[in-house]
Amino acid sequence: MSDSTKEIPAAPSDFIRDIVAKHVAEKKYPHIHTRFPPEPNGYLHIGHAKSICLNFGIAREFGGICNLRMDDTNPTKEDVEYVDSIRADVNWLIAGWADKNLGLNNSKPFYASDYFDQIYEFAIALIKKGKAFVCDLSPDETDEYRRQGKASPFRDRSVEENLDLFARMKAGEFPDGKRSLRAKIQPDSPNIWLRDPLIYRIKHAEHHQTGAKWCIYPMYDFAHCLSDYIEGITHSICTLEFEVHRPLYDWILESLDLPRALPKQYEFARLALGYTVMSKRKLMQLVNEKLVTGWDDPRMPTISGIRRRGVTPEALRNFAYNIGITKYNGITDVAVLEHAIREDLNKRALRRLAVLRPLKIVIANFPEGKIEELDAVNNPEDENAGKRKIPFSRELFIERDDFQEIPPPKFFRLKPGGEVRLKYAYIIKCDEVVKDASGKIVELRCTADLDSKSGGATAGRKVKGTIHWVSAKHAIDVEVRLYDRLFTVPEPDADGDFKKFLNPHSLEVITAKLEPSLKDAKSNERYQFERLAYFALDKDSSPEKIIFNRTITLKDAWAKEAQKI
Repeated sequence: MSDSTKEIPAAPSDFIRDIVAKHVAEKKYPHIHTRFPPEPNGYLHIGHAKSICLNFGIAREFGGICNLRMDDTNPTKEDVEYVDSIRADVNWLIAGWADKNLGLNNSKPFYASDYFDQIYEFAIALIKKGKAFVCDLSPDETDEYRRQGKASPFRDRSVEENLDLFARMKAGEFPDGKRSLRAKIQPDSPNIWLRDPLIYRIKHAEHHQTGAKWCIYPMYDFAHCLSDYIEGITHSICTLEFEVHRPLYDWILESLDLPRALPKQYEFARLALGYTVMSKRKLMQLVNEKLVTGWDDPRMPTISGIRRRGVTPEALRNFAYNIGITKYNGITDVAVLEHAIREDLNKRALRRLAVLRPLKIVIANFPEGKIEELDAVNNPEDENAGKRKIPFSRELFIERDDFQEIPPPKFFRLKPGGEVRLKYAYIIKCDEVVKDASGKIVELRCTADLDSKSGGATAGRKVKGTIHWVSAKHAIDVEVRLYDRLFTVPEPDADGDFKKFLNPHSLEVITAKLEPSLKDAKSNERYQFERLAYFALDKDSSPEKIIFNRTITLKDAWAKEAQKI
């Protein structure tokens, strides 16, 4: 049994998998074939992760195939940057999990544009059957006629005239918007998508795959179902907003007398996640208005942003794969995602000592110049992770929050006259508080119980608090980016003005003091700064400038705040 099989002991159960299982039992298809078909007009977000895991997951579970296909039918909104980002995101998310069921591996993905010649011939076939016509209405007029359920005055053109005009459209004779090709279904259908929808429009624009070959492009609904058919897709799985498109999907395929079995469309509820926005338009607005640093800003719900923040593919996959597939729209609490991240990182993260807001302490009875090498556990959740040596000296840094001159009740960290244990080291007592001219605390002078280290005479002596520290002489200065939720409310776009709920504290950049072993931190490792949070190296980190991103805090501070309201 492979590691990828062990990772998820049992596949989820839902209505789509039940349908597929029934078809497998009936031997309805030679094999199950799904697809993940993003439009390359933006970066993928966590909602897409749910679809990726569903489509590739079904292929994985039922011994089928899943294609990655770019539904690239609109050259004016698409870009190679988006194609490359989509490929990287999908490969990262399913690497080592569904790689045997890919329609890409290391080769290029599928493209709807690969089929433009065939799709054009399918349009010709519809014209010849009297099921499509060239319309001279402007885009605005077309929208108005369809809204009112009125037939186009050009609906009854002859087959010959339609073939001639469509060929001239392809030849580039007409400007953008001058003519379109429309399906001839029912102008006043109760389903607006069946009101003689556009299936081709004129766009004199170069395409990132086909260059200047075409000046007419198929509409998404026309190209999508035909691409599914050409690729042999059996189960075309979409989100619920495409449910009203399904009759058009079926009409196009059924109108062409196609020889092979036709794909069928199934819909499920898309992922809506609290404290974020999923609209590609709104995400692009955040990027374009520089409210974030880019599509891969670690605060963004994009897969590339989530990856940069330090979330592992296993954590995101376990969340997306097991979140549930239903027919009902609702909001998933972001705490569910955060729990999946913490659960994953707790098992894999290497423990390290780091001080984010340093306060210097001097241990007066520890000899000057003496350095001790103490044993520290790398990961208590992994017995094979072993231990490491950390330096201990007379001058240390502790977290400023771990000292209170006038402490509140039940404050079990350091205070004047109080004792705490320094993790992996000694029990210390605060004897003196040193302040500068402005009254700011700049140093604590302490004494250590030098017999309280492991193996010492008073090693078993108990104190209520344990705090972390780093040796001042050996600590390295590192830029640390403290990321938090991008929005302050669960539904930031509920009333349309989503930007007013941006969290002004979603990013804080500080210089922290870290134990020296982190000088050799690796990008493929995850770290828990003990008592603080989980962290990962940023992609821009270098030996000259080490940068850590906070992936997530150890505990859900937002839940505590919510309880106070």
